[in-house]
Amino acid sequence: MTSFEEAETEETVTCLHMTFYHPCQEEKMMFRCLNFGKREQIRADEVAKFGRDSNVCRYNLMDTRVSRVQFALQFYRKLNSSEYFFEIKNLSKRTKLTVNQTELGYLNKIDLPWKCIICFGDYQILAEVQEGESVDYFETHLHLAEAPILQEKSLPSLQPIPEKGVSSSIFLSQYKSPTEIDENE
Repeated sequence: MTSFEEAETEETVTCLHMTFYHPCQEEKMMFRCLNFGKREQIRADEVAKFGRDSNVCRYNLMDTRVSRVQFALQFYRKLNSSEYFFEIKNLSKRTKLTVNQTELGYLNKIDLPWKCIICFGDYQILAEVQEGESVDYFETHLHLAEAPILQEKSLPSLQPIPEKGVSSSIFLSQYKSPTEIDENE
């Protein structure tokens, strides 16, 4: 046998890509402590915390308007499933966290969708999960956006979906100029 045949099977690693945006980044440099462009390994049993307190948080945001611990991400596997997920929990008592359009108050948590926008204050973070197989660790890959994410990306989950039984002409008419109608018609 060759060394190639005897080598361990390479497993893929789940990677959480996060793209950060804040309108004042140029002046205030609140992302200066984040390591953009490099993948970082995190043990599967660790909780990745984001916030201002460098003693507690793995990812520091240098802004006095950010809570000492703003939010946390935890990697986990659901019972009787081979799939891996991330859970996001709001740890700020002062600021609500929005994941897509779901608002999380203090200590509220939800599963992180495979692609979503996380917002708090003026911060916008596009989170995209790249699936993998590793059970020992996951990776984060941070990016910096130059333009607002909410204008840059169009996520299907953020588009209004008409309810069943509602005529599509109602939705089409909202894009036409207003017309005057006699109330007797």
